[in-house]
Amino acid sequence: MIIASVDIGTNTILLLIAEIDNSSKHIKTLRDELRIPRIGKGLLVNSSIKQEKVDLLFKSLSEYKKIIDEYSCNKVILTATSAFRLASNAEELVKIIKSELDLDITIVTGKDEARLSYLGAISSFPDEVKYLVIDIGGGSTEIIFGNRDEINFSNSYPVGVVSLTERFLKSQPPEEMEIKQFTDFVKETFSEIDHNKIIASKTIAIAGTPTTLACIKQNIKEYDESLIEGSILTKPEIRIFVELLSKLTPDEIKTKYGNVVSGREDVLFAGTSILHALIECLNIPEVIVSTKGIRYGAIINYLTNKL
Repeated sequence: MIIASVDIGTNTILLLIAEIDNSSKHIKTLRDELRIPRIGKGLLVNSSIKQEKVDLLFKSLSEYKKIIDEYSCNKVILTATSAFRLASNAEELVKIIKSELDLDITIVTGKDEARLSYLGAISSFPDEVKYLVIDIGGGSTEIIFGNRDEINFSNSYPVGVVSLTERFLKSQPPEEMEIKQFTDFVKETFSEIDHNKIIASKTIAIAGTPTTLACIKQNIKEYDESLIEGSILTKPEIRIFVELLSKLTPDEIKTKYGNVVSGREDVLFAGTSILHALIECLNIPEVIVSTKGIRYGAIINYLTNKL
């Protein structure tokens, strides 16, 4: 069975084409695609996704539809998250995309987004231990804690790299007062987490921020999933990245680190700061970087039919 899974986020739209072994349910990646249309730019609660971003959304999905057709996929899953939850024109877009591209989009709640992120993240780790999964997105951050069979805690927080960059970090590079206001908001948001109830054997960080930092750490100029999956970022390393990125403009970040930061250069500082604040709050010494997330979790969910 060939399954296509599309993750429509605030900043990125990801496509996974995967072959499923019917006996073992093993997911073999056939193709991975990334587009960064940032459909959530300037998006507030009950405002519309801007027309220029709608055009980029359709362009990305049209390109993905051709790839999906090339692979003669047996099942196509499209999962939309924070931007579609906020947008007043989300339902209209869902109908138009169905009409013009024959693609069915499911808008998931923050809780369901967290669960799908968790399923995808732990899929590479066979150990029967307690996992904490951190998913820093463009419009929200999901935190999920549990084991392979049960989720003990999950929540979605309104802390995203795009939304908070637009709200707090208006200078390039950000000014000290902007950084303080940003950091205070993030810490206050995460302060409600009872870290005494989250004692994980492994902490896994997914999405663009940790994968990009892993590339920078390894001096990788072109994205290579095989080198990133399972790599480690320590608390001191993340703190150093925060300090370094705070002094650079987006153009300087792109020049310094190459294509691996393209499309994220203006929000990488925000994502790194969110990650650092979270591991400080939960007293986590290091995170394991995973390239898997919602698009993998959506396939696993479809195969187990639990959501």
